[in-house]
Order: sequence, then structure tokens, then C-alpha cells
Amino acid sequence: MAKQRRRPVRRRERKGGPSSGRRKPCPYCRDKIDQVDYKDISTLRRFVSERGKIRSRRITGACRRHQSQVARAVKRARELALLSYVAEGGSDYRERGSRGYDRDRER
Repeated sequence: MAKQRRRPVRRRERKGGPSSGRRKPCPYCRDKIDQVDYKDISTLRRFVSERGKIRSRRITGACRRHQSQVARAVKRARELALLSYVAEGGSDYRERGSRGYDRDRER
């Protein structure tokens, strides 16, 4: 039996792009904002999906501290009727089918 030569495994170098491992800077830390204001609806809408769900840190790029403040501010704004709990308009889940389709999932 002949011995097989083992070649060194070459690994690809990642060159930027969406999966480069570099995180987006927190929008609040970048602008040096200390507290999230529940009355600032235009800013809070960036952190809420069209269906009314609070987006995750991975999607928004917020740091842990500001993401928890955003969640509290969104919940407070919903309770004071500044933000809606659900999407505006009718429910169209029957048209799409209720299983296997997630409108909030972003890829």
C-alpha cells in the first residue's frame, strides 16, 4: 500500500461583505445618546418591524444596554398609544397560508 500525501488545507480569506464579522455600530452610542426616549417615535419605528415586533440586536446593531432601553421604550410607547401593537391594515395571513411563512424574517 502506498501512503497518501496529505495536502495542507487552504482556508478562504473573508473579504468584507455582509458576513465579514464586523458589527454595525450602535446608533445610540454612535450619536452619543445616553437614554432612549419613548416619545421619539420616528427613531423607535426603526427598531420595530412592519408587523409590530421588536427587532433583535443582530438586525438593528444596537448594543445590549440600548437594546433593552429600546424594548422598554417601545413597550411604554405602545401603552401610551404612540405606537401600535400590531401592523396597520387587515390581516392577510389566510392569503399566504398560516404555516411556513414568516413576514418578519429578514435574510
